[in-house]
Amino acid sequence: MEEAAQAASAPLFGVLDVVLLAGMAGFGLYWLWFRGGSKPQPPPSRGYTMAPTITAARASDTSYISKMKASGRNIVVFYGSQTGTAEEFAGRLAKEAARYGMKALVADPEECEAEELSKLSEISNSLAVFCMATYGEGDPTDNAQAFYEWLQAGDADLIGVNYAVFGLGNKTYEHFNAMGKYVDKRLEELGGTRVVESGVGDDDGNMEEDFLTWKDKFWPAVLDFFGLELNLQDVSMRQYRLVLPEVTPEKLFSGEIARLRAYQTQRPPFDAKNPYLAPVNAWRELHKGGDRSCMHIELDIGSSKLRYDAGDHVAVYPVNDPALVNRFGELLSVDLDTPISLVNIDEDSSKKHPFPCPCTYRTALSYYLDVTSNPRTHVLKELAEYTTDPEEKGKLLKMSASNPEGKELYQQWVLQDNRTLLHILEDLPSCKPPLDLVCELLTRLQARYYSISSSSKVHPENVHITAVLVKYTTPTGRVNKGVATTWLAAKKPLDEQPPAQVPIFIRKSQFRLPARPQTPIVMIGPGTGVAPFRGFIQERNKMKQEGKPVGDTILYFGCRHRSEDFLYEDELKQYVDDGLLTLHTAFSREVPDKKVYVTHLLREHGENLWRILSQENGHIYVCGDARNMARDVHDIIVETCKQYGNMSTSEAQAFVKKLETQRRYSADVWS
Repeated sequence: MEEAAQAASAPLFGVLDVVLLAGMAGFGLYWLWFRGGSKPQPPPSRGYTMAPTITAARASDTSYISKMKASGRNIVVFYGSQTGTAEEFAGRLAKEAARYGMKALVADPEECEAEELSKLSEISNSLAVFCMATYGEGDPTDNAQAFYEWLQAGDADLIGVNYAVFGLGNKTYEHFNAMGKYVDKRLEELGGTRVVESGVGDDDGNMEEDFLTWKDKFWPAVLDFFGLELNLQDVSMRQYRLVLPEVTPEKLFSGEIARLRAYQTQRPPFDAKNPYLAPVNAWRELHKGGDRSCMHIELDIGSSKLRYDAGDHVAVYPVNDPALVNRFGELLSVDLDTPISLVNIDEDSSKKHPFPCPCTYRTALSYYLDVTSNPRTHVLKELAEYTTDPEEKGKLLKMSASNPEGKELYQQWVLQDNRTLLHILEDLPSCKPPLDLVCELLTRLQARYYSISSSSKVHPENVHITAVLVKYTTPTGRVNKGVATTWLAAKKPLDEQPPAQVPIFIRKSQFRLPARPQTPIVMIGPGTGVAPFRGFIQERNKMKQEGKPVGDTILYFGCRHRSEDFLYEDELKQYVDDGLLTLHTAFSREVPDKKVYVTHLLREHGENLWRILSQENGHIYVCGDARNMARDVHDIIVETCKQYGNMSTSEAQAFVKKLETQRRYSADVWS
């Protein structure tokens, strides 16, 4: 009570409190009058809106909708491309839009915000076109992966968005044109309006003809949809203009994929745009006879920080044959060492150059351009403008037309006779296009992918490649050589000089060993199809040596002659002797008039195959030719399920489909 009374009678502020309050008040007055008062502050609202305004302006710089509005465009052409064909088709459609009085923009979905598609309806008479390739087992291409995932999310409103789709695929694969079909169906489900029936291109047939057939329907449908009259305009189809830069050699690209001098100063991480220069550690011939060659190449990745798993792919950036490159200079009378730069005429395009520029003609033709493929019909039409002989010019124009006679001539003279653009220049001597136009018309030289034939558990610092040297004679009597394998054939390491180097990157795969080593596996890999299985076997052998239980490891291998092209024969036999591997071999030309393939052996072993799949939860793997071998193997597995599993055809097909879904039946195939 006494303490409470004393507290109640005490003053509210002590001397120290008064001093502190006075000091604080004085500091406040000083700040207001001498600091704050000398610089009037802007209204609070201006400071609040400044940051959002800047952010919005930056976003519009990369917005394709903003670009379209600013430049008066009404068509955007997206491409999902792995090898460059879909990108090429997209570019052709965009160029042709000008002939119909419209303006188009080519766009890489990887560089665009997918959500912006819903804003396309804000542009009058607008249209989105999708040239979408299917990669692997029905998957999107790398640059379309994010767009595919956005479509799957399913929360977009595309009402008022007009669209058209052309899909690219290969009928030898089970999931033919899956991406194109999915995009077409999904856009409609999200409210989009289909302007023309989707197109389907088959690379196993004639992709160019498929595209032209669809394109002949596409433009009339677009004009009709928007109520426009057909009024073709004569416009230049050039996309790039030639600039002759005055630069020092250090400023010229010399084969790098993206960054100038990237090969002189290598910096991780290494990927498709920044490949690693891998030294060649070993090179040896695998064939023991005959007139063919198969190379075993070992690449050193010890200093790269690159990692891989058995079943992954290594991508190689090759270089064209110097003899072919020099021939362009001879035929067109051009100094190939002239520095050049091709600059996009369309300033709004995100693609400023068709390949790294500036560089020389020689560099472009050696490292960046595909000089060995068959040119498409629009290329022939461009070449005709620079052909002086009436007969030769008429031939080119006829093949570039869309009538049946022109298509038949193109099929025979270009595709079946296997003529490259260089061959056409040789066979039509009055055709003399400028070399910069040739560089614009040629497509990009693509990386070549090889199934890695080693295990990282055994060879962590090396990647092994198994590749057949490609060389054949065309109907015109010319000898064509594979770009990558011809180049790799010369990459033999020599003791007296630094090791040869190969630009590479690793591409991950779903082709994987089962998680449990006890699981039995059946591998079917004739010829170089054995490559990934060599890695699988190495890995299982290491597990066995470490004392781990390893299930049945069965390989079906086939080749022509036991004495000539039995790849890795000694290695495989050693694994057999060690009790790891069960090996079944088929030699198709060993006995005259009796060809034996791995498919024959599979049929004979059907009961054992069914036991492994049905009772032991085994995995089956196929690697090699998609057109014949892989398709036959698939049919045999279905037949095996019917015969030994007492299933109907539909039940057997459903069972095999389930195996694929569970990744117990995997294929790594090519056509």
